[in-house]
This record gives sequence, C-alpha cells and structure tokens, in this order.
Amino acid sequence: MKLDHTNAGLATRKLQGGWTCLFLRKFKHTAHMEEIRAEGVTKRFGNVTALNHVSLEIAPGELFFLLGGSGCGKTTLLRCIAGLETPTEGKVFFGERDVTQLPTHKREAAMVFQSYALWPHMTVGQNIAFGLEERKVPKNEIKRRVDEALAMVKLEGFTKRGIDQMSGGQQQRVSLARALVVRPKCLLLDEPLSNLDAQLRLEMRSEIRRIVKENDLTGVYVTHDQAEALSMADRMAVMDQGVVVQVGPPEEIYRQPISSYVAGFIGETNLIKGTALEGPKVETPTATLVSTSSIEGWSPPPGAPVILSIRPEAIEIVNPAEATLSGKIIERIYLGSIIQYTVELGDGSVMQVTEQNPQIIRSPGEETVGLKISRKDITLLER
Repeated sequence: MKLDHTNAGLATRKLQGGWTCLFLRKFKHTAHMEEIRAEGVTKRFGNVTALNHVSLEIAPGELFFLLGGSGCGKTTLLRCIAGLETPTEGKVFFGERDVTQLPTHKREAAMVFQSYALWPHMTVGQNIAFGLEERKVPKNEIKRRVDEALAMVKLEGFTKRGIDQMSGGQQQRVSLARALVVRPKCLLLDEPLSNLDAQLRLEMRSEIRRIVKENDLTGVYVTHDQAEALSMADRMAVMDQGVVVQVGPPEEIYRQPISSYVAGFIGETNLIKGTALEGPKVETPTATLVSTSSIEGWSPPPGAPVILSIRPEAIEIVNPAEATLSGKIIERIYLGSIIQYTVELGDGSVMQVTEQNPQIIRSPGEETVGLKISRKDITLLER
C-alpha cells in the first residue's frame, strides 16, 4: 500500500515558558511496517569473512541495534540489508519479499550515513528533494513533501538555507529528512551521531527514536556506542568476528550477558576467574562466591574454569564484617554525581566500584574496606 500524506498536517501547542511544541497529526494512511530477516548471511571479501552465517529477525516497527567493536561485521550486515552489498551466501527478506538481489532503490528502505553525504552546492530543500526528482515526482508534490520532511525533523523554514550555514546537528537532521521524504518502510542508520559533540548526541538520540516510532518505521541502527544502544534500542544484537553473539532487549543484555566479551563490551564490569563448585558456588582466589547463571537452567560441571561478571554499581562499600569481599582503596575518581573507586583485593586483583550520589568521600589508604555484593549481581558467564 502506498503511503498517502494528503491529509498530513502540523499542529502546535503552546507550553509554559513560551515554548511551542510541534507535532505531526496522524496521516490518514500509513505504510505497513516491515519485518526484516537475514537468513544464513555470509559475506566474504577475498580471504576475509566479514559475516559468517548470520541469521536475525527484526520485528515490524522495531528499533533494532547492531553493536560491536571495529571489524565485527555490523556495518557489512547493514549494507547487505540496504542492498549496498550482496551476500556471498544467504538471503535477506523484507516481509515476505526476498530482496537479496534487489537494487537499493527498490527495497523501500532509506539509509542515513555517518558522514551525512549532503551536497554542499545545494540548498537544504534541494538536498532533500533530490530523491523525489530522481523518481519523477511532480514539482508541487515535491515541495509539499520536502516541507513535511523538514517538519518531521523540526527544521521548518530551512528550505533555502545553504548546507554550509548549518551546524553538524542540523546537517544530520537534513540527512534524516532526505531519508524520510521518500517514505521508506525501513530506516537504516550507520553510526549517524558519531560526528556530533556529546550534548548534540544526547539530543539526537531521542529525536531519532521519536522519528522512527511516529512514522511507523522499522529501524536498524549500527553503533559502537554502548550508551546509545542501551538508551534507544528495543532490542540489540552484539556482534564479534562476523557472528551474532547475543540478541535481546537492552536490560537483558546488560544484566544477563552470556559471555565475558558481551559483559565487557556493554558497560563496565569486573571479570573474576574462578572454579565451579557444586550448584551456584564458585571458588575465586579471595573468596567462595554464590552466583546467578546468565542462562536459566545452565550450570558448569564442578571443577570447570569459569568467569564471573560483577557490575561496579552493584557493589556497596560496607564494614568488612558485613562484606562479601574486602580490600584497600588504591584510587578514586570523583565525578560529582558518582564516584569511582579502585579497590585492591588480597590476591592483588582489583575491583572497580561506583557509588551514585556519594555522601562520604573515601580516601585511598591502608584501611580495609568491605565490598557487599548481592548474589543476583554476581553473574556466572557461559564463556
């Protein structure tokens, strides 16, 4: 079904302090959101395997993140979904359509790049209209749809502005408007915020999520920024060396990582090596700890080497008599709302501890401090 915006309109609401809130009235007709599926996708570049039999299902209307370090395959997978790369093996589906061999412009997907990819010699309006002109859309409809797309990204009235007169954040909004103006069913984003400063990145996170949800799009977003993924994603896939290591909602990936790679990549953590005992107990160099398995129903055989993950914010500094572990503070970093301590344990290993809203500022020294950790926060990793 084609997207019909003939009844689209804008409304404003006056808020306290004189601010005007702009929002889009619901369109009379909306495009069907599409499921995206990768089935056994492999991509080789010569002797290098960038993707190794990757299978994923992304639900209609979902904002899905591909996350991982440099060279993990996340951008290659996005480019295979977009049609900018053809898989060596496997298939890509949009809904029930096999789009593996379909050119990019026929997939009803739009891509937003890290570099914005805007033409500096064109105005904002000309940049946004370019895709519609290529599709031979009538001029009067082009103007209406360009204005509509600018409203979606909160840049009304910027049609005649030169690209070189726009800030980085505004240029990224123009790039988004250019993607939205062709009325895609899927929006694909390749590290779109990495060139922005910290404050703009924070603002644009909520804007991109709003745009995806308000326009009933399926979004696939590539990043290496964990905070971006945790704050924006409905679900995410963590990738490593061309394979998907774990898929799930942000809270599950953070609290129940299945491996030391995932635990270390998504946020800060303390990784402790130990030996499995009976049940949930693990013997470590400094104490026997009672853990919670990251995978329900799984436990390693007694005697097996294992790794525990403990998040810094899950550790409470207490009197040594009440503690799970004990050690000495060797370093502190005060950041206002939080304070970070490095605590050296008896075996010479160190633990990172984070306190929110610190009321007591402890100094490094010879005094022994206790570290209290709940069992539910001591995660037993599969690998």
